[in-house]
Amino acid sequence: MTASMGTAAAEGALNIFTFGNYTSPELIKKFEDTYKVKVSITEYDSNDAALAKVRQGGAGYDIVVPSSSVMPIWIKEGLLLETRPDQMENFKNVDPKWVNVDFDKGRHYSVPWVWGATGVTVNTKVYKGDINTSAIFMDPPKELAGKVNVLPDMSDVMPLALFYVGGKQCTDDKAVLRKLRDTLIAAKKKWVSISYGNENLYAGGEFLAGVNWSGASYRSRLLDDAIKFGYPKEGFPLWTDSVAVLKDAKNVENAKLFQNFIMDPKNAALISNFNRYNNGIMGSAEYMDPSLKNAPELFPSAELLSHGIFITPCSQDVQTIYNKIWAEVMR
Repeated sequence: MTASMGTAAAEGALNIFTFGNYTSPELIKKFEDTYKVKVSITEYDSNDAALAKVRQGGAGYDIVVPSSSVMPIWIKEGLLLETRPDQMENFKNVDPKWVNVDFDKGRHYSVPWVWGATGVTVNTKVYKGDINTSAIFMDPPKELAGKVNVLPDMSDVMPLALFYVGGKQCTDDKAVLRKLRDTLIAAKKKWVSISYGNENLYAGGEFLAGVNWSGASYRSRLLDDAIKFGYPKEGFPLWTDSVAVLKDAKNVENAKLFQNFIMDPKNAALISNFNRYNNGIMGSAEYMDPSLKNAPELFPSAELLSHGIFITPCSQDVQTIYNKIWAEVMR
């Protein structure tokens, strides 16, 4: 893609497959108006669900938004088109720390969408103790027991639980894994649900605590100042989601236009203003809602952030063990 591609270069459609409650309507309208492209969005609730759907083939989507923990799987299985975002006009705006990333070296397939953390959300009107610990859901204090929600997403919950019991990412240590399984199953007795709870359930008091994403927790805090996000000191997942084009996309040129479009600082700011996550585009902060600039969910202290760990895919043998443990927890 070159700078010569103007607003008259596109027409038709663009079909986006992405996480729910994640895409700014203002961003989509701006893209539609700029390129005269009709955008449709289909939502999924987990990386596993998205991968399973696309593996089946024939879904008709053009764009998908995988997390960094699974992007290597998408690339290895040949599900993505090598669109070479690194050669696009707006690639110059990508923060250098998000360019030569392990999950897509040099950015041959994907462009940054947002990044954040998986930790815990806590109602601090009810609980006054330390919130920067996975004990919030692994050994809930009496104030929170029975009102804890856990995401039904293995890739988010399992690392938190594993780090809490003293394990390392992708460990196959059977003693550690038995402890992981037993501690999770015992903790489940103090949970109220395993669901993708929205911000209203935390703000309304149905959930007093739970495993959550930083931006989702931020949206709950906007409804109730007592809602805080904790960064577990035992270790927590850091992640970034990126926009990639599917190998069987029907609207490839429009998909490439969208990749370039969201690397514009003004457009990246629209993404963050809506879903309340950081993005990887330099210059976007100038256009962000001022309330985002000092938000602890976006800008934790260096000490808190030091416990964050980018999750990578495990070997198939190890993943099979984790799948079995998760299946036991989900019964």
